[in-house]
Amino acid sequence: MKRVIVSSMVLLCSLIGAVHAAGDAAAGEGKAAACAGCHGVDGNSMVPTFPNLAGQGEQYIAKQIADFKAATARTDETMVGMAMMLATEQDALDVGAFYAAQTLNSTVPVDESKLELGRQVYKGGNLKTGVPACQGCHGPKGKGVSASLYPQLGGQFVEYTTKQLHAFKTGVRSNDDNAVMRNAVAAMSEAELEAVAHYIASLK
Repeated sequence: MKRVIVSSMVLLCSLIGAVHAAGDAAAGEGKAAACAGCHGVDGNSMVPTFPNLAGQGEQYIAKQIADFKAATARTDETMVGMAMMLATEQDALDVGAFYAAQTLNSTVPVDESKLELGRQVYKGGNLKTGVPACQGCHGPKGKGVSASLYPQLGGQFVEYTTKQLHAFKTGVRSNDDNAVMRNAVAAMSEAELEAVAHYIASLK
């Protein structure tokens, strides 16, 4: 049964079409200057409520910018205003290309007592409750699958990841294609959710 759950998630991930990168990292550096206050000059944030963007997929970042601008499936008062500053799709792609070219080097503190449960759920899901393995879409090291718009997770702040998992679980955030994330976390317990966030933060 576990293999069926994992295989189904991998298949669903693969069904989401690949999009070729088209951003200009050099142009994106200037366009991302306004983002530095929250996400760091090179995408390595100093504040745990603001996500690290260094090394994140170009197309994924561009999609999030578009979703913030639309302010429907993903909303945030600060990000709506910031996203509006990027007038065109090319601007968003350029910013995405800039961050994709950066190196994630932040050190995120974790609660080691939560890592084993987090590892179990991330690697193998929960057979009894139907929670799929996170690595089916995000990879064993949390590197993501850029071509399928599945984000890099490894090394992300616990606070930020926890907030996003809760947002998907409650439906506050619904910009996941085919409801993949909402379905993945639907049966996840609070303990599992927190543990996964800590395990993700420990991945490099």
